[in-house]
Amino acid sequence: MANKLKPGDSAPEISLTDDDGSAFTLSELRGREVVLYFYPKADTPGCTTEACEFRDASAPLRQKNVLVAGVSPDTSQALAKFKKKYGLDFVLLADVEHAAAEAYGVWKEKSMYGRKYMGVERTTFLIGADGRIRQVFEKVKPAGHAAQVLAGLG
Repeated sequence: MANKLKPGDSAPEISLTDDDGSAFTLSELRGREVVLYFYPKADTPGCTTEACEFRDASAPLRQKNVLVAGVSPDTSQALAKFKKKYGLDFVLLADVEHAAAEAYGVWKEKSMYGRKYMGVERTTFLIGADGRIRQVFEKVKPAGHAAQVLAGLG
């Protein structure tokens, strides 16, 4: 299990496939602030709420030169459908092997109806232009989260 990441830590490198099948490498975004948010599954109620709020906050985020990237264990194809269905204007990353979720310490044991399983704990990392974590939002509640992140950007 990865150590818990905290503000000041270097953001772990991730190289994943995005929603259109292209390669995405986090370190290529140095010089820009990045909102990296992990969510359990595309096109489920909470994840849709969270994604649509980030979409609706895109103008102020762009003004601040901030890139939003959503990460889930879904396939690129599932992410492309999700993105198109809701008109999402930011990149979605396929973490099918959950390597990124593990690197960021958000691949956790969860429980539903008494059944235990491994999955993504909804968490957002605000990464500074220098590649260091500026803020961590843990156990995120989808409604109101984009506003929370915008406030954290200052």
